[in-house]
Amino acid sequence: MIIRTMYKVKEIFKSIQGEGFHSGKTAVFIRFSGCNLWNGIEKFRKRAMCNFCDTDFVGVDGQNGGEYKLEDLIKKTLEIWGKNKSYHEKFIVLTGGEPLLQVDTQLIKELKKKNFYIALETNGTIKTKLKFDWVVVSPKENASWNLKNGDELKVVYPQNKINLKKALDLKFKYFFLQPMANEFKQLNIIKTLNYCRSHKPWFPSFQIHKSLGTS
Repeated sequence: MIIRTMYKVKEIFKSIQGEGFHSGKTAVFIRFSGCNLWNGIEKFRKRAMCNFCDTDFVGVDGQNGGEYKLEDLIKKTLEIWGKNKSYHEKFIVLTGGEPLLQVDTQLIKELKKKNFYIALETNGTIKTKLKFDWVVVSPKENASWNLKNGDELKVVYPQNKINLKKALDLKFKYFFLQPMANEFKQLNIIKTLNYCRSHKPWFPSFQIHKSLGTS
């Protein structure tokens, strides 16, 4: 039985994963609307718990965006995956905003029925018992960090309140630093590279999808 939950989705698209461990892998991305660290309105950015976000997650007006019933969301996801013939494993990235504000057991169950490998990208403020194939946690220094285990820890750098040395004691398989994309982006890239050179296993992560001009 499918529960009639409505999911508010900013956009759904097929591209490559541009960050972290799965960089270069073809995926369908579902970007859920809304976040618990910033409302997405520019005039409130400076006061937000996360004030360096570079993503538009407001509303449902993006590519294939809308308010979806579960069965319609699954149908649209399959349609987008199948638009171009692909021999890749069905890979889906649930992102935001903060996807754990909306993702539930029914959605995971239906995606697994369609043989999707499911990755979650979360800010780590919400603990979850949902079962994903891959979990990426990207904590923010001014927010509560509650989900401290997963597959990949991705810290946008620099965030001085996050203790990178202690973070290595947490239950993650891979540790990535990603340069903060603000007015000091070039300097942040140099800082990230220098830190990773001398602090293994931290490894730099770059948004290669932006360099390639993809979504």
